[in-house]
Amino acid sequence: MHHSFVCDKIFFTRSTCLLITAKGHRMEADFSVARERMVKTQLIPRGIKDRRVLAAMKKVPRHRFVEEALWREAYNDHPLPIGQKQTISQPYIVALMTEALELSGNEKTLEIGTGSGYQTAILAELSQKVFTVERIRQLMTTARNTLAELGYTNILFKAFDGTLGWDEYAPYDAIIVTAGAPKIPEPLLEQLAEGGRLVIPVGNRFSQEMIRVTRKEKEVFTRKEFGGCRFVDLIGVHGWKP
Repeated sequence: MHHSFVCDKIFFTRSTCLLITAKGHRMEADFSVARERMVKTQLIPRGIKDRRVLAAMKKVPRHRFVEEALWREAYNDHPLPIGQKQTISQPYIVALMTEALELSGNEKTLEIGTGSGYQTAILAELSQKVFTVERIRQLMTTARNTLAELGYTNILFKAFDGTLGWDEYAPYDAIIVTAGAPKIPEPLLEQLAEGGRLVIPVGNRFSQEMIRVTRKEKEVFTRKEFGGCRFVDLIGVHGWKP
């Protein structure tokens, strides 16, 4: 005789609930294997070397940042839609931009473009504090909820024009922009700490160059290019017009 009881607010038999739990554990194990494969086949062969970045990419459950119908595609080598005409970047691009920031773990990091929250989670694994700005409030709310469910407590959120940065908490040791800009927004350069790194895609609306700018002194910056890429538009006062 089966005893019925409540499981997730729905009545199931004990055997049914055990089956659901077992299935959930199997899925999580499958996703863990998928993350391991993603790192070994997509990141390391393309030159990602930072052990902390690779560890974060192995740890963060990328599938949680897309709708459930796309979970099985989450660790594939391409971007995915997240709604509002926005995307979650290809895993390699997330790793490349993160590695370019050269995070040691003590940084105040500013992210422009929260999007799904996946890049935010990677930054939270590698920074002391993350400040993330998102223009589209609905995306920010969804990302904030997902990140809270995953237990992150070192992230502050703001719904705002990202091209203006977040002056209240400046300067930042690292700034990352996850959308393509026609030029580097001046407020972001102003909010970069001495020794700080800013990684941003710059170009036209169809293709960009991944750039890292490092502030050596107050008015002295160096620049390094990391190759071509393609991002959604950075919309704002110092970016593209809607």
